Amino acid sequence: MIMKPLLPPIYVDTLNALKSLKTDLSREAIIAIDTESNSLHAYKEQVCLIQFSTPSQDYLLDPLALSDLHILAPLFENPEIIKIFHAAEYDLICLKRDFDFHFVNIFDTMIAARILGYKKFGLGNILDQKFNVKVNKKFQKADWGKRPMTAEMLNYARFDTHYLIELREMLKAELKEKALWELAQEDFALAATLEGINNRNPLPIWERVGGRAKLGPRQATILNEVCLAREQLAKKLNRPVFKIIGNKSLIKLAETQPRSRRDMEIEGFSPRQIGSFGNTFLAAIERGRRADLVKRTPSPRPSDAFMFRFEKLRNWRKEKALSIGVESDIILPRFLMERIAKENPQNLDELAVIMAKSPWRLSKYGDEILGKL
Repeated sequence: MIMKPLLPPIYVDTLNALKSLKTDLSREAIIAIDTESNSLHAYKEQVCLIQFSTPSQDYLLDPLALSDLHILAPLFENPEIIKIFHAAEYDLICLKRDFDFHFVNIFDTMIAARILGYKKFGLGNILDQKFNVKVNKKFQKADWGKRPMTAEMLNYARFDTHYLIELREMLKAELKEKALWELAQEDFALAATLEGINNRNPLPIWERVGGRAKLGPRQATILNEVCLAREQLAKKLNRPVFKIIGNKSLIKLAETQPRSRRDMEIEGFSPRQIGSFGNTFLAAIERGRRADLVKRTPSPRPSDAFMFRFEKLRNWRKEKALSIGVESDIILPRFLMERIAKENPQNLDELAVIMAKSPWRLSKYGDEILGKL
């Protein structure tokens, strides 16, 4: 492949540059978008860089240098402009959380690759396969909140979107050739609305720690206190909680209930951590000894009838996926499978109500789904 010479990316970190970016992007029928965040380096994750590409230019937008990005919102909600992402879900969640951006008319190159049955659908794998481009993975865990960013980081970031427009044309042609374009469009629309994302109220922090089930009531209460102490330390130091102390060490503290810093010499809790945080956790453990016992959040048990239908659908989905060489959720997303198992439709009309946002799957698999109920 003959590579076209690259223009340097346009760095956007002033209001005038932001206005120019909006003008440029508004002229396009198709743009590519990606984000970089600092989840591995800060207590509260935030979007630290937004990359855009058009057919002729790459842009790097620095949201840390700008207080308000609202002028871009109409562009993202414009159905006449196609927005290309790779693995859109995380980007959409972050952009909604930080800027209340909403998107319509997206194309997700990872979703497209998965529908087509690609076994390796990471962006690096696909760029290597389609464009013979090698992505330097060392920046995947970089601190994108650090300023100034290095030239290497900026170059890495621009390539996350640079090839997406051309890649989209390749994948669209493959989808149409295999009569899967309609399914892809349905799944792009679902992705844009974040349909199927778990919106339940989050559990208390201690109930999100793996290994808690083996703890007794007093140990669970101590775990709650050391979790809260870790949150306070992480917030104060602006670090991710795992960089204060890991979950396995929290469980160990709850189990052993040390009374001195010497007793805290457990796996995963280094002498340096003990020196820095030992007293804080000892105080938390003492509070846990005296506090009222925590109560586990009840988890309603699904009915036997629901579980029977769910297992029948899951087994059918797995067999169907294996037969055509795709992942199971391409056949039937889990959130739809759960709704079908719960509502137990008796005919195609009832099933059509549940699957209203996926008519392709209804047409393709509706009779088979009903047969499994």
